[in-house]
Amino acid sequence: MSISYKCGDFSEFQEQLKKMRELDDKIIYALNTSLPTESFQGQIDAHSTCKDLHEKLQYGYNYRQEAIKKCIVVAADNVKQLKEEKDNNQDNVALNKKFKTEQRKLRLLQSELNVEDIIKERTLKTFNERCRRFFTIDSL
Repeated sequence: MSISYKCGDFSEFQEQLKKMRELDDKIIYALNTSLPTESFQGQIDAHSTCKDLHEKLQYGYNYRQEAIKKCIVVAADNVKQLKEEKDNNQDNVALNKKFKTEQRKLRLLQSELNVEDIIKERTLKTFNERCRRFFTIDSL
């Protein structure tokens, strides 16, 4: 899985996450357009449709989680480096400001992991409600 994202600007990273979460945001629409109604059940392979959607969801979760964790590592390293610089030069106001900004970014990135858990739980609940007749994770 190759990850391409930018960790430097948190707002930009958040925009990237928002784009990566589109399938989760539109899960009900995706399920409504891909699963058959009672009258069309014989015409669509609901098992394959649910399996494919589940794989896309899992890929998205893994990709985003890896992206967030890598950016957390980058931010934590930056905080560590800036703390060392700040400790050696306590009168530097700009350095103190940069340190606090990076600390804030690190906390925001860490909170994104919690957001991911909430999104995943909500999406999988909806997915399971609609796909459980056709597909279970055990059937992989």
